[in-house]
Amino acid sequence: MAFRSREMMKKIIKKIGGEKNLSPGVKESLQKCTPNTKVVMGRAHRGLFAGRHIQFGNSVSEDGGNKTRRNWKPNVQDKRLFSYILDRHIRVKVTTHALRCIDKAGGIDEYLLKTPYHKMDTETGLFWKTKIEKMYEELGEMEVVFFSPEDEAKFEEGFKELKLAEREARRDARRKMYGWSPKTEKIEEGTTADAEGTDEELVANF
Repeated sequence: MAFRSREMMKKIIKKIGGEKNLSPGVKESLQKCTPNTKVVMGRAHRGLFAGRHIQFGNSVSEDGGNKTRRNWKPNVQDKRLFSYILDRHIRVKVTTHALRCIDKAGGIDEYLLKTPYHKMDTETGLFWKTKIEKMYEELGEMEVVFFSPEDEAKFEEGFKELKLAEREARRDARRKMYGWSPKTEKIEEGTTADAEGTDEELVANF
């Protein structure tokens, strides 16, 4: 078992209170669920890296073949991914390899549901995986209700009434903002009636 999974197993057993409190067969099942990667970066705990972590090696010069130690860091991007189960965007740090895996799976929800626990090598990934699995189970237990056409028509009428009420409220707010009063409306109506009367008199004279 790799160093990462050994350290996680030690923490789990310590929280439980030692191996004495474990029933037979539980330790083996826990080992299957723990990540199996050797090196995990510190910032990888806060994102989805899909197995891409820091790598170490040598850079060799062309002339003398001199070797100097160096490292390769993954290409990490800060992205907003939409979750249909949570019905909102998730802001998370992901590698370009993880983005390709998410696109191939069909979305962040499908990627987290399809990826097994032993391949989810970051704490953020384990957290989102458990959360989305729980939400998925709750959605599966919910009952689906279909409305009749009459009920749908009633809902549409109710929405129309709400829209009309919102328009009236906005109109009243604008009138209050710009100093509108009923007197001004009466004056405007009187001026329009006078203008119509003068037009009729001119037409009669002609």
